[in-house]
Amino acid sequence: MVITILIYCMVLAFAGATMWSEFRRDLMMMQQNSYRIDRYRRWLSASGDSTSWLKLLGLCVLGASLATFSSPVWGMGITFVFSASSYGWLFTRRYKKPLVMTKRAWRILITATALALFTVLAAILLVKGNEISRIVAASFTCLGIYCASHIYMIVAVWLLEPVEKHINKGFYNEAKQILASMPRLKVIGITGSYGKTSTKHFLTRILSEKYEVLMTPGSFNTTMGVIRTVREHMKPYTEVFVCEMGAKQLNDIREICDLVHPEIGIVTAVGPQHLESFKSIENVQRTKFELVDSLPHDGLAVVNNDFPYIANRSVSNVQCVRYGVSNTDGSQYLVRNIKYDSSGTTFTIVGQGVEQMFHTRLLGECNVSNLLAAIIVALQLEVSMEQIARAVEHIEPVEHRLSVKRTPGGVTILDDA
Repeated sequence: MVITILIYCMVLAFAGATMWSEFRRDLMMMQQNSYRIDRYRRWLSASGDSTSWLKLLGLCVLGASLATFSSPVWGMGITFVFSASSYGWLFTRRYKKPLVMTKRAWRILITATALALFTVLAAILLVKGNEISRIVAASFTCLGIYCASHIYMIVAVWLLEPVEKHINKGFYNEAKQILASMPRLKVIGITGSYGKTSTKHFLTRILSEKYEVLMTPGSFNTTMGVIRTVREHMKPYTEVFVCEMGAKQLNDIREICDLVHPEIGIVTAVGPQHLESFKSIENVQRTKFELVDSLPHDGLAVVNNDFPYIANRSVSNVQCVRYGVSNTDGSQYLVRNIKYDSSGTTFTIVGQGVEQMFHTRLLGECNVSNLLAAIIVALQLEVSMEQIARAVEHIEPVEHRLSVKRTPGGVTILDDA
């Protein structure tokens, strides 16, 4: 009897561990969908994760186990095999963008776990029998929760929405107060379907020749990411804030602009990205140009005419400088004489009284385009041509964005992963 209880407790432990590990995986995907239930449900629908072969197998194991509830040895056996295998798979799996256990993530995980424990407790109380029957009921319930883990994650996020809104409002107001206390701070917004991260790095490096610059780190390009950057990294002596602005739906860019109030805006590209939420490229265009529409009347918009859905979008609310590498029609700044060699790239920028040759370690027309946008803004902020040329010469490639790696054996790797 005691040995049976110990063995069954081990099965329960594995079933509970598998359930909790699946919660963490669900939370990772909820996090990557900005904790928005509508986006998470779209991901579930598109990925078929809720009806994956592993979940369907789990349902089959659950059904077979319940069929043997009165004599649970066989059911507990297959529950153990399935739970142990699933836990091993979840524990050893690696992800490109793993879960980041922020305070919000912990709140959601704890809430989902509490809901699961309440369900398990209810199952135990409903079962009439000895300790073994209760352990079996708890094990099968954990298996059932594993199969329906997405529902628990959605309910946990929904229950916490009022709490998160209150917390986020406090963070928002704090960031707004910090920015309001720095009237001389220059804010530059960068958005685009492609190229915004590289342009952010290039512009920050160039402006650092003259100014104390802060940029949004990593992929902190959502409203909460920008808020976190301001609260944790903004210093009283910061002179320029380079703010990357990402979007997955209409009004995402406007929300960030309402917080930081950019004076200069760069739109690097408009392309068919995130169409699952935008629905059309016209909506992508409308959202990216929320940055331009939010600029003050004495601000500056710098837009990339190489993309048709930028070139065909008129700008009348603010001074607009258009640049192009492949499409020079209507561009105030363009690039000529692009040449590549083992040391990098040389190119000449022409426009508005400027004709200057540059050399960079970067490769690719896309990087030349991103550099052009950064150089235009640097000129606007009165960085000298000598300082710009020096910075461009020493800019390092952004990791995994056409970066060059040379091995001791003489092999050159172009990493554009």
